[in-house]
Amino acid sequence: MRANNVLGIIHSQAFDSTIQELTTMRTFASVPFGCRYRFIDFPLSNMVNAGVTEVGIITKENYQSLMDHIGSGKPWDLARKREGLYILPPYNTSSASVADYQNRVEAIYANMDFLRHSRHEYVVITDSNAVYNFDFNDLFEFHTAQEADITIAYKHGKVPKLENMQILTLDENKRVTDVSINADEPGEVDYSFNIYVMRKSLLEYLVKTSVAHSSTSFAKDIIQANVGSLKIVGYEIPGFAAMVDSLKTYYNVSMELLEPENRKALLNAKNPIATKIADNVPTLYGENSKAGNSLIADGCTIEGTVENSLLFRGVVVEKGAVVKNSILMQGTVIHANAKVDSIITDKNVTITANRNLSGDPSYPIYFTKNIVV
Repeated sequence: MRANNVLGIIHSQAFDSTIQELTTMRTFASVPFGCRYRFIDFPLSNMVNAGVTEVGIITKENYQSLMDHIGSGKPWDLARKREGLYILPPYNTSSASVADYQNRVEAIYANMDFLRHSRHEYVVITDSNAVYNFDFNDLFEFHTAQEADITIAYKHGKVPKLENMQILTLDENKRVTDVSINADEPGEVDYSFNIYVMRKSLLEYLVKTSVAHSSTSFAKDIIQANVGSLKIVGYEIPGFAAMVDSLKTYYNVSMELLEPENRKALLNAKNPIATKIADNVPTLYGENSKAGNSLIADGCTIEGTVENSLLFRGVVVEKGAVVKNSILMQGTVIHANAKVDSIITDKNVTITANRNLSGDPSYPIYFTKNIVV
């Protein structure tokens, strides 16, 4: 199984409702992360780094920001005359109205023509609410070596609080022997990362069969229901990988990037995470500025103090201002002598002079896009 024989499918907003603060005007896939990236960059870069040359991004609404970010796909070398990158917006089929699809099965069924027209034999399917960086070729080789019908990439740990999360029971050969869904497991388990590999023809058959029987849960009606009849195996994702299931976990996962080992695992030159290119000047640090244990993108102006924080492009921290334990997205301005702690600002937020705004790492305060506080 070669990567150039694999079609990529990315669901851009399967979990928008879990982080509504950031997805009111954008898809989960286009939520900013890690000072200069968007969530879509991670599945897309992992696919392209492995050699996948055709990727379809299934979307439903509020995808203008996503389209602006990915453009023609050039940063990922997907601006091609043949194949490349495709945005798959909702539309009606002749047999059913699925423009307002509510789940993965309906979303894939609505784009069945895209699947049929692809020359690739295999398909890899992912979501957009997770960050990871591993060699998808290892996943594809594992699928082939196991002679599997379906391979599920999984992680061991505390299961995220997301709808239809699959907890896997695996035998010594990594075959999935049981799947429980939405089980209340207090400890650490092996849970699906919602990354699947299978033959494209098998996916088409399973989706068509599910729709014909009015069964529209990918987790229950395609994975769980076929544990006994198909060979489903699990591939454990190596290194740092995390799912986001709330604004709190978004904050936590972002802050984990301040740990060098996590940052090295996720953002490394061997498997680079590509993103939209922006021609910004280097960050300017004032004579009396202070910055420690922080990630600061280019194009910023720092004249105050920044500690344990992530600053996106174009952030301004004026003289006397103090920023601690915070995530400031693009264009945020912290005016003179303001003090902020444990906050998340969306794009183009202005914090006026002398304000004192403090949340807590267990409950960060969020400020929506374009507001003045």
